Amino acid sequence: MEKIKMATPLVEMDGDEMTRILWQIIKDELLNPFIELNTEYYDLGLEYRNETNDQVTVDSAEATKKYGVAVKCATITPNGARMKEYSLKEMWKSPNGTIRAILDGTVFRAPIVVKGIEPCVKNWKKPITIARHAYGDVYKGSEMKIPGAGRAEIVFTALDGSETRELIHEFQSTGIVQGMHNLNDSIESFARSCFKFALDTKQDLWFATKDTISKKYDHTFKDIFQEIYDAEYDKAFQEAGIEYFYTLIDDAVARVMKSEGGYIWACKNYDGDVMSDMISSAFGSLAMMTSVLVSPDGYYEYEAAHGTVQRHYYKHLKGEETSTNSVATIFAWTGALRKRGEMDHNQALSDFADKLEAASIKTIEAGKMTKDLALITTIENPVVLNSEDFIKAIRTTLEEML
Repeated sequence: MEKIKMATPLVEMDGDEMTRILWQIIKDELLNPFIELNTEYYDLGLEYRNETNDQVTVDSAEATKKYGVAVKCATITPNGARMKEYSLKEMWKSPNGTIRAILDGTVFRAPIVVKGIEPCVKNWKKPITIARHAYGDVYKGSEMKIPGAGRAEIVFTALDGSETRELIHEFQSTGIVQGMHNLNDSIESFARSCFKFALDTKQDLWFATKDTISKKYDHTFKDIFQEIYDAEYDKAFQEAGIEYFYTLIDDAVARVMKSEGGYIWACKNYDGDVMSDMISSAFGSLAMMTSVLVSPDGYYEYEAAHGTVQRHYYKHLKGEETSTNSVATIFAWTGALRKRGEMDHNQALSDFADKLEAASIKTIEAGKMTKDLALITTIENPVVLNSEDFIKAIRTTLEEML
């Protein structure tokens, strides 16, 4: 068959360790034989981030603004041990955090549902997508240990020097205190990204906070979502036949557990962090979880939800065989290719993305899978494949479908 052409480049962000190895195999086996792959390449491997003082991460995000769609490999966010291992100049920030801040985006994560990998919650039939607000709250909190009796207050000093104070607690002994913040602009971008993604995917949108307890902080989230929905999205949601639904976070958890799935669940930063891990684990595997960063300005960045699979990489360096699940990384590519096809009105490219996803799922459902899935599948006598052979098995299935 003639290779599919791409008019506009994707932004390609390469990564680290085992996922970087898989990245190249995926391109060699599943993409380049079928597509004239057109990408603007950025090396986000830790060594090159260190060499460029992390400028390459900023450049990749700015390129995403230019071209609209990016695909990203998993990357290392260094800690002290990594700083020593890679001889870093400094402990560089999370590339994902840098890219999110530049694109002002919201992260949407959803499980890849496969027959034979059954959710722990028996009534879940469809994916549940978690939308996580990726700014503020405890992740940008200020903390203090209280040494003894005294008064803790929140103090806001305006530019004119006037002060507003709120008592936190009158301490009679030692304790701890934490201050959090958020920005209305960030919450507004979060809301618009959620509404836009719901319309793009034709799914109901749920949003949940604890506004009955947090009558200013959480209530502001609730109010901003409702104001934007009423002013900008109500009619479009009605025309699409989908619903925006608000409830308290504890009620949302109860409803989620009893539901069949098939909707987007928008969460504040901490809630989204916790609930996305719960959803991925309950559906089977973090390696079967898609992740897309959506900007309210219409930029998209696709990646796998998991990390760089460090343990497998060290085995790979020793020449030992690994059985690393590449499905989420494959789906990062297919998500980006599909969106590129939609934006460029390139139906052949979008169709190819659909077929590659279907081939990946069909391969697993035929009993050919990596070790992590073989340990949890209900399929009898699965064939456990190594990292490369699993990708090659998907290629065989794909060629049969084309």
